[in-house]
Amino acid sequence: MGLLTEVLLLPLAPVRGVLWVAQCVSDEAERQLHSPDAVRRQLVELNRALTDGEIDESTFEREEERLLDLLERRQADRPMRPAHPTTHPLAFGHPPSQHSPGAPMNESSAHMTTPADRGGA
Repeated sequence: MGLLTEVLLLPLAPVRGVLWVAQCVSDEAERQLHSPDAVRRQLVELNRALTDGEIDESTFEREEERLLDLLERRQADRPMRPAHPTTHPLAFGHPPSQHSPGAPMNESSAHMTTPADRGGA
């Protein structure tokens, strides 16, 4: 039945593709519009408008509360990220291990002498 369904729906493939692209664009626009950075920019603009006298105090408070609620919801929806991505051992820029090539493996190996150190060849 799956093959027959695919054959019958084949003429609708371009429409489904366009709908999929439209949904992706819509999702990305929504994400960018309500991203924490965008909300912070709106808060800065709101403060500027109040300072310049473009809006009154009650409008400012109402919009500020709406934006702060939106920001709080967005930050609660985001997964937690590590504060310092380089602390993960697989992250780029991770400091080299103590046991890198050429480094002593333990304290006793750090005190080993070579024949050259003992005066021999």
